[in-house]
Amino acid sequence: MNNSSRTNGNNLVSGTTWDVRARRRAARRRVAAAAVVVLAALGTAPAVAQQPSGATDATRSAAAHGRGTLLDITPVADLGRADVARFLASGGMDTATVRHGLRAYRLTYRTITPQGTPTTATGLLALPKGGPHRLDLVSDTHGTMVHRDYAPSVGEDFGRFAPYLHASAGRAVAAPDYLGLGKGPGHHPYMDTESAVTASVDMLRASRTAALRLDRPLTGEVYASGFSQGGQVAMALARAIEGGVDRHFELRALAPVSGPYAIEQAEMPSLFDGRVNDTSGVFYMSYFLTAQNRLHPLYKDPSEAFREPYAGIVDDLFDTNHTEEQIIPALPATLKELLTDDYYQQVQHPTGALLAAVRAQDGNCAWKPDVPVRLYSSSGDTDVPIANARECAADLAAHGAAARVVDQGSTGHNATYMKSGPQIVRWFDTVAARR
Repeated sequence: MNNSSRTNGNNLVSGTTWDVRARRRAARRRVAAAAVVVLAALGTAPAVAQQPSGATDATRSAAAHGRGTLLDITPVADLGRADVARFLASGGMDTATVRHGLRAYRLTYRTITPQGTPTTATGLLALPKGGPHRLDLVSDTHGTMVHRDYAPSVGEDFGRFAPYLHASAGRAVAAPDYLGLGKGPGHHPYMDTESAVTASVDMLRASRTAALRLDRPLTGEVYASGFSQGGQVAMALARAIEGGVDRHFELRALAPVSGPYAIEQAEMPSLFDGRVNDTSGVFYMSYFLTAQNRLHPLYKDPSEAFREPYAGIVDDLFDTNHTEEQIIPALPATLKELLTDDYYQQVQHPTGALLAAVRAQDGNCAWKPDVPVRLYSSSGDTDVPIANARECAADLAAHGAAARVVDQGSTGHNATYMKSGPQIVRWFDTVAARR
């Protein structure tokens, strides 16, 4: 199971294959540049362009439903290089990769609900001040958030460390808030990977339009990263991009951090053997069950899963209007105190609807990426144990892809990203230099 010494993802493809891809990318960049000139001459930047006859079914379907249509651009930050460095340093992050100041915008765009009906969502687009005129794009998908104002486009908090880090290094960053967070309506469908991916793909589309309007057009090359919940989303999003979800985007590298890639095989067992601390286990399980029950029939009444008095309050606690500081003290210390005897056994040995909900989120590492991959994690993480990354690496290997697991040692969960982020920037720089 220990994959920390697996082959470095840099060696995934041969030099010949890289040369072929480089020629294709160069041709695509020339076409994209010509399109930018044409659009600029017309003075327009359409949110949904007419699709050519060769477009994928997924692209045509998205266009037909208006997915990714940009509705609004709202400036939310304008920082100099020193300001960015101070912000990142406040979280204990290495600031050596900070090369530019940045401007950040909240984008409002069209997307769909888990049921496929039209809705809107928001996200953060961060652009460097300086650097190349046409920008590569980092897709950054954030970790677990309970209050809608924690989302990257609203709160200048933990959710902005990654976007600011990558933008200050010279790349555009698209950071979706996901559904139900930021300024989007409704509840957040926590750990519903499919809807997180659709919201993230549509954020890429909205970012492409916004960047063009802001005169910083995108190259179409995407570097995918994300943390915790967002690490899982990044893996699934990368798979969608390589699968041709939108012809405008091409995946270049994948570097998720501390993702719960193996809920059934790693994360849920860790709740009962000490690898996940009790406070986090109670918090995550309460969030997961209440959110998933809105999508799947896990229980008819909260009292079937939760003991009193928690059955009467837990659903309201996770309404996107409560903070962690409000939620955690309202919950018990252990899962045994939180869950009924029957549901406690269900969580240990999932069956039926619960097992189906868990498995709907698993399996995102069961494919062969055609780009270099690194999985960042920590042996000291007691929120998302490193077993998740090792299971993911094993799944990727079984499909013919080598992915290095980068173990940050005794580092805790949030600090794992603060340590990994600058390393990922440098690795993305190395991958970009191969073009």
